[in-house]
Amino acid sequence: MFIERKIHQSIKKHLVQKQISVITGMRRTGKTTLVKKLLDDIASDNKIYIDLQRLDNRELFLEKNYENVLRALTEKGLDFSKRVYVALDELQLVPEAVSVLKYLYDHHKIKFLVTGSSSFYLKNLFSESLSGRKKIFELYPLDFGEFLTFKSIKYIESDFLKNDFLDSQYERLKRHYEEFIKFGGFPEVVLAKSITQKKDLLVDILSSYINIDIKALADLKNDRDFYNLIKLLAGRIGAKLDSTKISRLAGIARPTVQNYIDLLEKSYLVKRVSVFTKRPDREIVKAQKLYFCDNGLANLLYELDGGLKFENAIFNQLSQRGDIRYYGLKSGREIDFIFNKTAALEVKESPTDFDLKNLRGLAKTAGIQTIRLIGRYPVPKFKNYTWGGDIR
Repeated sequence: MFIERKIHQSIKKHLVQKQISVITGMRRTGKTTLVKKLLDDIASDNKIYIDLQRLDNRELFLEKNYENVLRALTEKGLDFSKRVYVALDELQLVPEAVSVLKYLYDHHKIKFLVTGSSSFYLKNLFSESLSGRKKIFELYPLDFGEFLTFKSIKYIESDFLKNDFLDSQYERLKRHYEEFIKFGGFPEVVLAKSITQKKDLLVDILSSYINIDIKALADLKNDRDFYNLIKLLAGRIGAKLDSTKISRLAGIARPTVQNYIDLLEKSYLVKRVSVFTKRPDREIVKAQKLYFCDNGLANLLYELDGGLKFENAIFNQLSQRGDIRYYGLKSGREIDFIFNKTAALEVKESPTDFDLKNLRGLAKTAGIQTIRLIGRYPVPKFKNYTWGGDIR
C-alpha cells in the first residue's frame, strides 16, 4: 500500500514535462516505492519500470549502440511512435547509462523517471551530460507530518510560527513525537512494530550505507577510521565544525576529514549549516555547524543527550521547509536557527520567559523581527512558544 509523501504531487506535476525527473536521496527513504507509484499515476500503458540492480538490465544500458537499447525496449512492448515513459531505478549502479539517456532523450519522445542513492554521482554526471535536461527532487526521511500519516494519525497543517503551546495537542501526539525524536523517519523504521525491529532496521540501513553507497563513491582505505569519524561527528551535533580538532581526535589527516565530511553530505547522511551574515565584522563568518539527516541514525551512532536529540529533530523538521542558518556573535552568543532569513528560532526542551527575552535581544542585533521559541515539554504558566510536534 502506498502512503502519500509530500513530494509526490510535485514530481507528479513534473511528469508532463520533457525534462528527466530525477529522484535522489539516501538509501531506504522510499525512492523505489515512489517511482513505482508515479509510473502508476501515468494513464498511458506505454511505460516500463527497469531495476538496475538486476544484472541483465545493467547490461542493456552498457550497450554501446544506443539504437540496440531502443530495439530491446521495443521488444519489451514499448511503442516509440508515441510518448514513452521509462523509470530507471538505482542509476548510480550504471553511471555509463547517462550517455544512453542523453541520446534517447534527444532523439525520441521519452519521459525518463530516474532514481539514485547519491547526489554525488547524479548531480555531477548530470551537470556534465544532461545540462538543462533534468530536474532533481531530493527525498529525505519522513518529516513529522509524514510520520503521523504513516501512523494513520490525523493532523491539521498550520503556521508553526504563530502557534502557542497547546496542552491538548501535546497530550494527543506527545508519544508519537518522542518516538520520532528517538527513532527518526525512515519509512520501514516508522512502520516497524517493536523497538527491537526498529533498532535492527537502523543497524541494517547504516551498514548498507557504508558498505554499498560509500564504497561505491570512495576508495576507503580504512573502514574503521571512517566509521569512527561518523560516530565522532554524531557526538558533535550542533557544534561548530573544527576540522583540525576533529582530525586530532579521529587520528585522520585534516584534508581526509574534510573530504569525508563532504562525501557524507553528498550522500545525505549529514548537512552543514552556514552562519547567517548581515554584519560580518561582528559574526563568525566561516564557521559551520553539522546535523544528521535522521535522528534514528544519529542516536544509533552516539548516545545523545535529550537537548541534542531535540535540536537535531527540529533541524530536520525545518530543513525540509526552507533555508536554515544559525546566528553567532564573537562573544559566543548564538541563535540556533535562522529560518528563511526572516525568523529567529531558539530550541529549548523547557523554554522560559528569560529565553524569550534573550532571543529577542539577539534577534534585534541580527536584524530579524520574527522570533519564536521551540519547546519539547510543557512549562507551567508559560505558553509563549511552539511545541516541536507542531512543525509538521
